[in-house]
Amino acid sequence: MTEMTLLIGPTLRFDGDPMQQPWDDAVRIDTDGGVLMASGRIVEVGSGATLLKAHPEAAVTRYGKTTLICPGFIDAHAHYPQTAMIASWGKRLIDWLNDYTFPEEMRLADPAYAASIAARYLDLTLAHGTTTVASYCTIHPHSVDALFEAAAARGQRIVAGKTCMDRNAPEGLLDTAQSAYDDSKAMIARWHGQGRAGYAITPRFSPTSTPDQLAALGALWAEYPDCLMQTHLSEQIDEIAWVKGLYPQARDYLDTYEAHGLLGARGVYGHAIHLEPREVDKLAEVGAALVHCPTSNTFIGSGLFDMAGLTARRIPVGLATDTGGGSSFSMLRTMAAAYEIGQLRHAPLHAAQLMWLATAGSARSLHLGDCIGTLAAEMEADITVLDLASTPAIAQRVENAGDIWEAVFATLMMGDDRAVEDVWVAGVQRRADAQLVSEGWR
Repeated sequence: MTEMTLLIGPTLRFDGDPMQQPWDDAVRIDTDGGVLMASGRIVEVGSGATLLKAHPEAAVTRYGKTTLICPGFIDAHAHYPQTAMIASWGKRLIDWLNDYTFPEEMRLADPAYAASIAARYLDLTLAHGTTTVASYCTIHPHSVDALFEAAAARGQRIVAGKTCMDRNAPEGLLDTAQSAYDDSKAMIARWHGQGRAGYAITPRFSPTSTPDQLAALGALWAEYPDCLMQTHLSEQIDEIAWVKGLYPQARDYLDTYEAHGLLGARGVYGHAIHLEPREVDKLAEVGAALVHCPTSNTFIGSGLFDMAGLTARRIPVGLATDTGGGSSFSMLRTMAAAYEIGQLRHAPLHAAQLMWLATAGSARSLHLGDCIGTLAAEMEADITVLDLASTPAIAQRVENAGDIWEAVFATLMMGDDRAVEDVWVAGVQRRADAQLVSEGWR
């Protein structure tokens, strides 16, 4: 007989897209909810009392009234090799890459170091309730192996790819157009579709790839159209000026990808802050996804993402930490930053919208909405349980909350890893406590 597990407590449910319809028509919280799991998948979601009566054989885990059972958080854009240099002071994008990022990424030339950082990164993100990550690796193929192997050991769903660069980076981080193609193709054969792994063809961004390399990766994507393609787009004004100097024939930044076969529905473009009207039109036309990285955008001074304007065009948008340009591993902190940027844009997001972006929205942007991001039957059982009174400061706010959404909002604004009461990955409990942290670096 298949063993069943029943989680009982307030449960977050999605009935639609709160970025396209009133949030209270699309998102609800069942205060007496339940989630039944078996064999790594959700069997049923509904009334906790009803599920308990129908399945008396299930192993039951009860959560309190000040908790919230949610889909596991999904970080749609990150750089796991930058884990050790997160929160590095005082640089904008180009200097930040040269002074902090590239030196750290060169350290991953050592396979043992790459493996230790991959384990550290996944343990830190799991402790913050993140169950799926889309990450850039380094140019070293073993850095890709390290992350996929670490994710498989934890049962996590992962999207990742070898970062490709053949110019404007240190010698130790350069490949070629041919080796980028060959290495990426070998990684696709090794990892794509294996277990819970998906491959993303990964040119870092146009300034660090020659036209020949972009064309080679565009050709590879045409060969493997079920892969994602992830890159960066229009993050900072001086970056855009750099791109225009390197690609004088291009109509705009997006055209550097479009001209080389790197624009499509399965493309995932990080940042996308300073877009031209033609770029927005083209992204909407092809159905490509954008990823909002709010803590990164403020930390390195990039600008304010236009969430309201871009979602009004029905462009899929995910949410991400952008470790280590982002200043936190926490999707709670990321949601707080997204709210703050919305306020500066005079379009603040409701807690229901923020939760959707960090789960179902990110899943959709990664073309994984059919298996993760929502608590529903047949979905993979990735679940994060939040404690909505995890600290004295949050608890006293919850005591004065007018409704459940005010209580949730307080945790989104002030919560950290202490707010993560429990984590389930493919139906396996991985309680978010110190035991999740890799012992090799404490």
